[in-house]
Amino acid sequence: MILIMYCQQPIVLTVAATEKTNSTGIADTVVVNNAQTVQADEASASAVTGEQPAKSPPEERRWEATEVEGETPDEAPDHSPAFSVSETTDTSSTQHPTDDFQEELVIRPLHSGDISASFQFRTLWDTDFMGGKKVSHYRLFPKCLGQVISKFSVRELHISFTQGYWRTMQWGQPFLPSPPGAELWVWFQDTVTDVDGAWKELTNVLSGIFCASLNFIDSTNTVQPSASFKPLGVGNVTDHRFLRYATLPREIVCTENLTPWKKLLPCGSKAGLAVLMKSEKLFHSSFHSQAMHIRPVCQDWQCKATSWELRQTLNVVFDWHTSGQGKRDWSLFKMFSRTLTEACPLASSSKVYIDITDNPQGKQFELSPATPLLSQAVVLGDRRTYSVYDLTQQATFGTMRTLNMLLRWKSSEGDMLRPLLHGERYVAGFGLQTGEIHTLMYNNHPYRAFPVLLLDIVPWYLRLYIHTLTVISKGKDNKPSYIHYQPSKDRVRPHLLEMLVQLPPNSVTEVTVEFERALLKWTEYTPDPNHGFYVGSSVISALVPSVVAMDTNSTQERPLFSSFFPCKEESNYFVRIYTEPLLVNLPTPDFSMPYNVICLTCTVVAVGYGSLYNLLTRTFQVEEPSPGLAKRIANVIRRLRGVPLL
Repeated sequence: MILIMYCQQPIVLTVAATEKTNSTGIADTVVVNNAQTVQADEASASAVTGEQPAKSPPEERRWEATEVEGETPDEAPDHSPAFSVSETTDTSSTQHPTDDFQEELVIRPLHSGDISASFQFRTLWDTDFMGGKKVSHYRLFPKCLGQVISKFSVRELHISFTQGYWRTMQWGQPFLPSPPGAELWVWFQDTVTDVDGAWKELTNVLSGIFCASLNFIDSTNTVQPSASFKPLGVGNVTDHRFLRYATLPREIVCTENLTPWKKLLPCGSKAGLAVLMKSEKLFHSSFHSQAMHIRPVCQDWQCKATSWELRQTLNVVFDWHTSGQGKRDWSLFKMFSRTLTEACPLASSSKVYIDITDNPQGKQFELSPATPLLSQAVVLGDRRTYSVYDLTQQATFGTMRTLNMLLRWKSSEGDMLRPLLHGERYVAGFGLQTGEIHTLMYNNHPYRAFPVLLLDIVPWYLRLYIHTLTVISKGKDNKPSYIHYQPSKDRVRPHLLEMLVQLPPNSVTEVTVEFERALLKWTEYTPDPNHGFYVGSSVISALVPSVVAMDTNSTQERPLFSSFFPCKEESNYFVRIYTEPLLVNLPTPDFSMPYNVICLTCTVVAVGYGSLYNLLTRTFQVEEPSPGLAKRIANVIRRLRGVPLL
């Protein structure tokens, strides 16, 4: 049996062959097997979807298993046994466990001075719902989600709840993008006969699980994209008839949505990284997004069997201007009002990553406590370096048995690389009859053009004039190579517009279409109609050239024979971005007029009919004049004497 164990600092990977395994060795072996399985999953999923492994979307992001230790040159030879274990590895140690749970936290200091925290929790379950087998035993995978997958024949499910808008130009590209409000898209199995009926029931069930307003999803805000949302897991179902996509841009995210989301974790919020999720701190931020992704993945590199992957993510951005006293220094306690004391006992891997790519030799900020364990990964086309804190090692917590990472800024200087792809959207025009929707797509690459897929979903009460659709790049018409348009039906379905557009290098492409506002029935207006009606975000999908491949001076650092052809494995990567949602005003009746009419009518009825009713029903009696003072005194005396009154 091969055991991989951590020694005291400096951390060195060692290999020992023993017959008995301890708890530490088993946990570490699981980590290595998962790293191998992750690479196999990405390769298999990419072969199905037609994408290269290096072009995986943000939802498929994994951390590379390569770790750079902070050892001295004398200790470097200790790594040699770790790379020659293939001949002595026992086949029983490579078997994937029945279920596995991993958790990680990535903290990124942003160039704007803000700080981003990204939680990811990954649960793998070796079972097959698609084979018609009934599952009754659940260990780490939530039972409520397993029953949903089995009952509604779900192949993939992706749901997100977001409060705020991700500022791409200030914060860069997010790991897992999501639009403001609620987003839900589901791939059903090809055995489902009534997809619309299953979709309707599924939205109601998810509405109850996450305590959200997903039950308001109906045919008026549901579409079937033909090219924008392909399966992210293993499978060959690409028929868009089994795909449903819907958004609720006005959905408000609150604690009642976060609580059931945390209950899906194996350890809940009692242990591990989830203890940092304090609602008071999470919702007092500039951006908050929680998501859940379910998909089938390969169990091994041959993909003979599949597993179900549940990935729960939570992204939050803290604004240092509103943190108090205008200080940029951060710590775990300052962000979450809590510190880490232990990893989740059910987790095979529990790590915290701190992005130190923009901190060469500690010139920008100082991180404490220091860790010699580093990790390098290509994330979103850029090579990043991270400090790693392994929570499964007791040495990470020190003598105080607590971990509170502190980041102190030394300098605010530094240039931010603009995102290569960026999108904006706004409404133009005047009056309440017609208007225009403008979508801007920015290609900031200096010399490369690439195609993008634009998805627009417009409600039926904004009647598009599709003949006014124009696409302009650098002052010239840019004819889309692919257009899929589905017109709307009043009170039945929305507009669906998909187009494939080539973006020239270093350019801004503008897509414009005119629309006419419809007049709704008075029962179709919201309680606050003058606030306006929300239109969901546009979705832009593209294979963007990698930042690593943009290095034009790489020939000075690498051998000449390796730098002649500008072709690399990470030359492109998949990215999906969302624009801002729109707020459109519609012709609104004066709802105060019925109130005035009701008040006036009630007043007239009360005054007129009330007076007439009193005259008809009142009885009149003649009242005798009151006696004088002398007579009243005499009656008092007579009453005292007991004689009759006058």
